[in-house]
Amino acid sequence: NEAIELAYYGASIIHPKTIKPLENKSIPLYIKSFLSPKESGTKIDCCSDTSPLMPSYIFKDNQTLLSIFPKDFSFIVEENIANIFSLFARYGIKINLMQNSAISYSVCFDTIQKQLLQKLIKELSTSYSIKYNNNLRLITIRRYSEEAINDLIQDKEIIIEQRSRLTAQFLVKL
Repeated sequence: NEAIELAYYGASIIHPKTIKPLENKSIPLYIKSFLSPKESGTKIDCCSDTSPLMPSYIFKDNQTLLSIFPKDFSFIVEENIANIFSLFARYGIKINLMQNSAISYSVCFDTIQKQLLQKLIKELSTSYSIKYNNNLRLITIRRYSEEAINDLIQDKEIIIEQRSRLTAQFLVKL
């Protein structure tokens, strides 16, 4: 499961579509280092104990943050979010991070071609006011500690911060 989580957040070691069938059939996956091929490597399977793992870091540059606000200052509700998701799906844009408040919904995604971004904004602008930022980096820390976070984000301007039990994410200016 840890490997699937890392791949989901953008680790470029193994694609989640490769890992999931192995997990479904309880087939272990062995990963060897290109730098040290004689070392034993890592075994990924359903039974590996992941509790003592150190933090894992994933850096995704070239991120865009799009913040969406209803023009009538109404709340962002499930219907709004469904419409926004539908639009992103139609444009084939994968959302890497999302956050909502009462009157805004922000999404972070890999920077896309300017023409596609302009089309997306134009379509969203029929119902929403839009703000966006480019040149951002999404930092994901799996199995984070406060020390790991402090080492990584010191002197960085944080745009969005999210934490769950095992994962911390920070969208920062490059």
